[in-house]
Amino acid sequence: MKTDFCEILQKLNSNNGSMLCVVTMCRAVPINDLIYRASQQSDKLHALSTMLTQELVCTYRVHACHTSSLQTPTDKEQALQVSESDLLSLARSLLQAWSDPLVVLSSSTNVLPYSAQSTLSKTIQKMQEHSKDLKDGLDILSSKMGPAAQTITSLPFIETNEIGQDKITKLLSCFRRDSHKIDSFLKVLRCRAANMQPQMC
Repeated sequence: MKTDFCEILQKLNSNNGSMLCVVTMCRAVPINDLIYRASQQSDKLHALSTMLTQELVCTYRVHACHTSSLQTPTDKEQALQVSESDLLSLARSLLQAWSDPLVVLSSSTNVLPYSAQSTLSKTIQKMQEHSKDLKDGLDILSSKMGPAAQTITSLPFIETNEIGQDKITKLLSCFRRDSHKIDSFLKVLRCRAANMQPQMC
């Protein structure tokens, strides 16, 4: 029976259930399969963040996020020039940087208009679940790709005492931007794993 992400494999394609990953089983999954499933998961994560910002009519123009100090490719052409290990490191660094902010967002829904609270709470919970599953999968993938892929750049999130609707809007806009980057980097890895021509990525 085939599983998702090594028995995360089942979890990656559903929104419920507990973490089932058994490390010994995970490490037997081919790298190409791990990359493919990671790309699928990141695509879902970015879709959720996009849906949420559209639902809340977020028009905040992102200038500075807590992840802005991380030097990343700005487009596909630049990403295609970056090594597989470095792309994976960047994706993992961005994903790790959103662990605490997603918790803050999850606990701050009460400051939004009542009609938006339920949507935000449920969607952020899904984003947290997808983020955790993707992180676990990328951790396994990085262990197969050498020390460079295992490097994570620390991007501290400074939590303020008060978080209002403007702050929530900014965080959601930043997360949407970063989830798009993660998704783009993993799609490049997916293309390379499939030996596709760069112009097809």
